[in-house]
Amino acid sequence: MHTDCDVLVVGGGFYGCMIAAYLRQRYARVLLLEAGNQLLCRASYANQARVHQGYHYPRSLVTGFRSRANYERFRQHFPECLFTDFQHVYAIGREFSKVSAAQFELFCRRIGAPFQPAPGELARWFRSSSIEAVYLVEEVAFDACKLRQRMQQTLTTAGVDISLNTRAIRLNSLADGSLRVVVENAAGSQEIIAGQVFNCTYSNLNQLALASGLPTVALKQELAEMALVQVPSGWESLAVTVMCGPFFSLMPFPARGLHTLSHVRYTPHASWPDPHPDGITSEAIAAQFERVSAFERMRRDAARYVTAIADCDYRDSLWEIKTLLPANEVDDGRPILFRAHAGARNYHLVLGAKLDNVFDVFDQIDQLCDGGANAKVA
Repeated sequence: MHTDCDVLVVGGGFYGCMIAAYLRQRYARVLLLEAGNQLLCRASYANQARVHQGYHYPRSLVTGFRSRANYERFRQHFPECLFTDFQHVYAIGREFSKVSAAQFELFCRRIGAPFQPAPGELARWFRSSSIEAVYLVEEVAFDACKLRQRMQQTLTTAGVDISLNTRAIRLNSLADGSLRVVVENAAGSQEIIAGQVFNCTYSNLNQLALASGLPTVALKQELAEMALVQVPSGWESLAVTVMCGPFFSLMPFPARGLHTLSHVRYTPHASWPDPHPDGITSEAIAAQFERVSAFERMRRDAARYVTAIADCDYRDSLWEIKTLLPANEVDDGRPILFRAHAGARNYHLVLGAKLDNVFDVFDQIDQLCDGGANAKVA
């Protein structure tokens, strides 16, 4: 068959970049499309910047185990992108928590994640009346700007072609199994013939399918806020996560030299199903909401558990659409969705909720390229 590229990857976030570079080992012509003006500019940037080791998912053994398994691999793969100069403390709330301290310890042992009781100088920051136990754990953060630079270098070295400010509009199958994709950029619209298409557009995952008459995936979208704060003196090298329930996290955000403050109750400002019944895109829905920070509510509630958080100063907010699989709201799991031949031959969907678990999708890509598999990765 004649094609303009062997593989077209749509979406220049972390998953799209990693998948494009990985596929370049198999195919001579790989093209990566990104609708924005730079790579890793949306959800791959606007998040907690946490490299998970599993602690965050005590109600999802699979997610916890995969995070633990991929933690060192991520650290070894991106050492220059990591921020390690801080201590991370997890605390279990006495009330409203969905796990007890004993259950959290059992979970950590089951997945092999190291932990120890927090020393007195750290534990004293927490109110014993509202916190059952405090643990010192091992987790790091990543610098999203350095990660972007690294991915640009990786793609260039691999020989992946990159087209920024370019959006895939629709596609259709051709008789020989290739796909005709209509794309738009500042120069207008054009057609690209691709042997395979990988859709890695996260919150926009369904838009290409809707425009092309293909099956969609039931998703839940949230307009999420990460408050960027200046922590009080002495807290620059500390991260805090209180769980597991309507609690909060305070994490270093190396790309800005600040911390993110997020809250299970106040970080989501709105939610809606995707595809929307009225056919409205998630970007259009999110644009309808005024960006009024919930920082004060986050701070007041967090101070009930850690008094010092009351002294955090607000600087800015990161706003982004967060995409979830509705089935995982029960256990807070974060699987990778990999759907091969998603309504059209050689059209594949990838939805990754956690950057550090990206390596899990490579096995599925190998199976697909070596003979084909229609699977969901968990």
